[in-house]
Amino acid sequence: MAVAFVFPGQGSQTVGMGKALGEQFAVARDVFNEVDDALGAKLSTIIFEGPQETLTLTENAQPALMAVSLAVFRVLQTEAGLDLKRDAQFVAGHSLGEYSALAAAGTFSIADAARLLRTRGQAMQKAVPVGVGAMAALLGLEFDAAVAVAKEAGQGQICQAANDNGGGQVVVSGDKAAVERAVDIAKSKGAKRAMILPVSAPFHCALMQPAADVMAQALSLVKVNAPAVPVVSNVKASALSEPAEIVKALVAQVTGTVRWRESVAYMAAHGTKNFYEVGAGKVLSGLIKRIADGATTAAIGTPDDIAAFKAGRDN
Repeated sequence: MAVAFVFPGQGSQTVGMGKALGEQFAVARDVFNEVDDALGAKLSTIIFEGPQETLTLTENAQPALMAVSLAVFRVLQTEAGLDLKRDAQFVAGHSLGEYSALAAAGTFSIADAARLLRTRGQAMQKAVPVGVGAMAALLGLEFDAAVAVAKEAGQGQICQAANDNGGGQVVVSGDKAAVERAVDIAKSKGAKRAMILPVSAPFHCALMQPAADVMAQALSLVKVNAPAVPVVSNVKASALSEPAEIVKALVAQVTGTVRWRESVAYMAAHGTKNFYEVGAGKVLSGLIKRIADGATTAAIGTPDDIAAFKAGRDN
């Protein structure tokens, strides 16, 4: 039971992700078809064939990454006999990955998760005019130091810690001029690197309040079940099982800090030793190794990864 399944966030998307799964497993194809039907559009074609710039659009990337994660998860259930309630202690996801985690745990249907993420992506994109906001990665500063940099950079504008990813990797978000100041201040405070990120909007800061309002409305209209296992919330960095609390945390997440470092530390402190990253890429696996001493990680995103997971369970 010392196992958690974690789900990646934006930035992990690549054209062709999940394609081999869809070709090999009917249950994976069913997930992609379910997402296409829910959105009334062939998102699967964009996932499998691109172009990359279309896939990377926030309104596409968010449901696309969820679709791939859930396709992998369903194959794990059918091919490897995974039973989340029996086999896992927690689920968690990075930003949009929290929706993937909740769909895997049965809190949302896949169709509702797809529609929520399409709405979330559109709302986050519309919340701030292009060019007004920015995000920057500060590397080599611990979280408290990065928060102090953001505060100093604000000068009456918004600048706040958006992602505490662990291993001295913090992302700040806010008004463009303030974030640019934060880059300069961080360098003067000893950051190894500080750079503006190529993102389309300043996520996870107060400028996203219009998007938070949209998500509060959208979440009020869907069926929310208790998850099969607790979800470790981005904004709480602790386990939630109560549907009303989960919804409240998802709304707060739009403007709040993704507390990934603390979330992983929470799971590790509660005995989790094995972390499986479900879906595209290996970003979270790398971060987890830097946060939790002695943790084992494995990324599962391809038919070969599924086979390896199954073989490990059979031994």
